[in-house]
Amino acid sequence: MTLQGRHIVLGISGGIAAYKSATLLRLLIKEGAEVQVVMTPSGKEFITPATMAALSGKPVVSEFFAANTGEWHSHVDLGLWADLMIVAPATACTIAKMATGVADNMLITTYLSAKEPVMVAPAMDLDMFAHPTTRRNLETLRGDGVIVLDSPSGELASGLSGKGRMLEPEQILEAVKRHFSALQQDYSGKRVLVTAGPTRESIDPVRYIGNHSSGKMGFALSAEFASRGAEVDLILGPTPVTPELPATVRVHRVESALDMLKSVEENYGECDVAVFAAAVADYRPLHPAETKIKREKRETMSIELVSNPDIAAEMGRRKRTGQINVGFALETDNGVENAIGKMQRKNLDMVVLNPAGNKDAGFNADTNRITIITTPGNKARELPLLSKRDCAKAIADSIAALSEAAKR
Repeated sequence: MTLQGRHIVLGISGGIAAYKSATLLRLLIKEGAEVQVVMTPSGKEFITPATMAALSGKPVVSEFFAANTGEWHSHVDLGLWADLMIVAPATACTIAKMATGVADNMLITTYLSAKEPVMVAPAMDLDMFAHPTTRRNLETLRGDGVIVLDSPSGELASGLSGKGRMLEPEQILEAVKRHFSALQQDYSGKRVLVTAGPTRESIDPVRYIGNHSSGKMGFALSAEFASRGAEVDLILGPTPVTPELPATVRVHRVESALDMLKSVEENYGECDVAVFAAAVADYRPLHPAETKIKREKRETMSIELVSNPDIAAEMGRRKRTGQINVGFALETDNGVENAIGKMQRKNLDMVVLNPAGNKDAGFNADTNRITIITTPGNKARELPLLSKRDCAKAIADSIAALSEAAKR
């Protein structure tokens, strides 16, 4: 498993083990993660911000305000941006401040604003690590849901030997990868509803209003959810082909928007997650002809259209506590703003923004370039150009993280 597209805040506090943080940062970036370093003032005494900025490609955040411009560094934005926060090294002082909420530096305020899981790698001398105060503070953090990594025994900076060493960077990396891998297994025993493909709205028995949707994104989502243990109901519009899908994917073929609504209504009540990825026609002919319209009999033709039902909005009104609804938004301008508006209007928990007019993304392409926007906080995460299966993995991860956050 790689960390491609993951956003990680790396917090560094003031201990000699801070030199290991440079290696950890390099490993995280090598695995594809985007990392923002946040340092305590004392952390800068052990490893320079210049070093960490050069390795991360981002300016290090340490002070509440930039010295020259007075620009405010928003700990709230960092908390919304990240998928994981790692504090390594986590000194006894920083652990105590985290446990008691002493928000006197950027690292602690970022921790207190974190919506994402937090992982700490303690690092201190053996007497400090064994002290009842430190043990009590670590238990407090565990009770708050913080992932506390083990501190192995070994030689310490004081020359003594015992517990209190920070885990090696390679071991922390493996813990990070296990954490994200666990998110991928969160669909066992769950039912997921996916809508995919276009709809066809009849003009007459041989003509219809439709669009270019291939259903590829819906196929990728269905296969991804099934690979993670879910039972999937794929409600599929008229696509040319249906690829081979796992046995736990039940395919419900439909033609029109009204057909799709009926099938969604039949399956929505039992689902835990609903992903509305279909390109449903916005309008349908009000009076479709019963026989083929002959071109020879008319020079012009007008078709009166009527709005189709908004399936995602209707299910948003019916959503019960615990259900997660996900929509897609195809936008040409003001993408994030319009997608957030759609998320709010339709009572969605997450919306996946697609760019319009990109030949490598959207309809018929095997790749996509998406931005995932989630509640609460309208947190937006823009991903690079990926295969649709990799997009599906990122979407499934984000839904699993939403589910986990709701439990905390």
